Amino acid sequence: MHHASIRTADIHRAIDFYELLGFQVCERFTAGYTLACWMEGLGGRIELLQVPQPRPAADAFHDEHYTGYYHLSFDLTALTPNLSQWLDEFQVRLQAQGEAPAPVLLTPRQQQIGTSIYEVMFLSDRDGLPLEFLRFQTRLEPST
Repeated sequence: MHHASIRTADIHRAIDFYELLGFQVCERFTAGYTLACWMEGLGGRIELLQVPQPRPAADAFHDEHYTGYYHLSFDLTALTPNLSQWLDEFQVRLQAQGEAPAPVLLTPRQQQIGTSIYEVMFLSDRDGLPLEFLRFQTRLEPST
């Protein structure tokens, strides 16, 4: 995949948020009449596009009937020993920039996915889009 595109109400505020997550702007450009950029980090590339007259995003996390884009997922296994500590540090960095803490949609918890155990959590970005963060913990032995 080349990139995932995110429409935002305020590209400068979105850039600040994603920079705190570990992304860096690698290209700035205009798309038609709006500001845009590509950012790279956490193993991927995102595109931010400023929407001139934004409307609130659908609640993809809480609306069980919603279909379409659900979330981006970032693997923090190599970056932190636990997601609770990472979350606390991220919220402090936001507040140090004068920003409100990111809304936590799901607090860090263990989740079995297939034969693997992950620690997972969800936050909202500044436009309300759900972002998943996970950390691999262990692989279960197949049952015989």
